[in-house]
Amino acid sequence: MSLEADQIVDRRNIRRKLTFWRVAAVLIAIAAALGAALLATGRAPLATATAGSIARITITGLIRSNQERVEALDRLGRSSARAVILHINSPGGTSAGAEELHSALVRLKAKKPLVVVVDGLAASGGYITAIASDHIVSLETSLVGSIGVLMQYPNISELMQTLGIKVETIRSTPLKAAPSGYEPTDPAAIEAIRSVVMDTYAWFRAMVKDRRGLDDASLEKVADGRVFTGRQALGLKLIDELGTEETALDWLAREKQVDRQSPVRDYPLQASFGDLTFLRVATTALDAVGLSKLSRHVAAWSAVQALESLNLDGILTLWHPPATN
Repeated sequence: MSLEADQIVDRRNIRRKLTFWRVAAVLIAIAAALGAALLATGRAPLATATAGSIARITITGLIRSNQERVEALDRLGRSSARAVILHINSPGGTSAGAEELHSALVRLKAKKPLVVVVDGLAASGGYITAIASDHIVSLETSLVGSIGVLMQYPNISELMQTLGIKVETIRSTPLKAAPSGYEPTDPAAIEAIRSVVMDTYAWFRAMVKDRRGLDDASLEKVADGRVFTGRQALGLKLIDELGTEETALDWLAREKQVDRQSPVRDYPLQASFGDLTFLRVATTALDAVGLSKLSRHVAAWSAVQALESLNLDGILTLWHPPATN
């Protein structure tokens, strides 16, 4: 065999080995990321994860129904943690998601002292989450409240009429699938939706009144949908104290006799792949071994998943400031 032929064979062998080790490195990185994610679900023995400690849990972003989070909270309730500090930074989300989370936290509170720290925002569904606790601490400039409900839907009937597009609909009854957004909304449909919104609003108001011990006059001052600073919310009895996590720890020691020196340990409420962290690890690993094209495909797919996670359907308990022009 000629020297040139030997070199070609050697190059092919090197390429095969390089491809093998690239693939192996990617698989190892992804396996490590998934392993870390599984440990983060809380399925690891909680006796070692929370023994003698105060569990720190966090709720951020939009709140939607999440059974994995509910199960994690139930496991935390059965653990040996001494108490729970819940950090909140959320504008709310769906009313069903907020109700589900509130109920899970109430069950947790029955087993562990629970105190909330509002990091930046606890509005609408975020406030429903907060009032499940024994005590609410807020920064002075955090935003709290937004006690209200809404339902939004786009109506493109005029645009469709301009384009000469018509959607034919056959309904079993006039209010089936109304409002549709493809035709002017019938007044009866508007009233039907308004009744649903107002019923949910009454549920929200009653919960705030009961949990915060407000009389009717006090409730009227805070239940018009606006948000308040932590300083304002304290005077309106929407929160109990101004401060930080240190303030929450002082309250646990003072009111619940929890040792002030107990370590505070983060307790994840869902696997890290729930927020696509493992995909980011995978793209980094793919880039590192020279598979940039595959990395871009994975990154694009994860971006689509992130956008889909923002979709909110149904009745919303959500605070959203108006967009500026």
